[in-house]
Amino acid sequence: MLVDTHCHINFDSYDPDRADVLGRAAAAGVEIIIHPAVDLPTTDAILKLAEQYPYIYAAVGIHPNSTVDFADTMIDEIETFAKHPKVVAIGEIGLDYHWRESPKETQWKAFEAQLGLAKQLKLPVIIHNREASDDVMTILDQWVQDLPPALQQRPGVMHSFSAPPAIAERALAAGFYLGFTGPITYKNADQLRHIAANVPLDRMLVETDGPFLTPVPYRGKRNEPAYIPLIVERLASIKQVSTEVLGTATTENALRLFNITP
Repeated sequence: MLVDTHCHINFDSYDPDRADVLGRAAAAGVEIIIHPAVDLPTTDAILKLAEQYPYIYAAVGIHPNSTVDFADTMIDEIETFAKHPKVVAIGEIGLDYHWRESPKETQWKAFEAQLGLAKQLKLPVIIHNREASDDVMTILDQWVQDLPPALQQRPGVMHSFSAPPAIAERALAAGFYLGFTGPITYKNADQLRHIAANVPLDRMLVETDGPFLTPVPYRGKRNEPAYIPLIVERLASIKQVSTEVLGTATTENALRLFNITP
């Protein structure tokens, strides 16, 4: 059994063949998919997918690029969504300084408010970080200082990790898992592979971030959960273990982080 810990299966690009995509995932051994939200308007659709498919679980939250209209009342809405029995995390949340679709101050406010909710609800977080590593870690280092016992060993995951080695060290020291996506297979990803080589097996996760970040040899095409074995294979090579060992470890990590009993 494998777990895709991050896939946006509700996105329009899956509309023509969503059932087939999920069928291919199961055939490839991907038996659990974590589906994070990016905003409030589409969260209902995500929860309906989680209700329809027993192996889909949800995270709820507001992506930094969706925070331009953030208001404190939105935290109440997220909390209501989070009461759904298939919700296993708050996310994806964080900071994005690449697209700058929302002012930094607004992103910070939304991020810190959602971290506060996660702590209150004792749910781990799925962290989005793009070109904002220092600020993200400054906030997270403070957040983990007084976590409830239920979160102290599983605060969350740095989704689709792509930051420098020093940030990996800080994230691991803070208790976070690191999620690896298709770029681990790319020719120019030597630094990322070096980071992966130094991440303990019990702190690694695999994810597609579908429909984005498709691994080699399908790069340039739509990503899907059936490609998780390609990421597992590359990481196993980097860690110099079998694909079975890598797959088992990342699955156990995902079940532990998201408190899922298959």
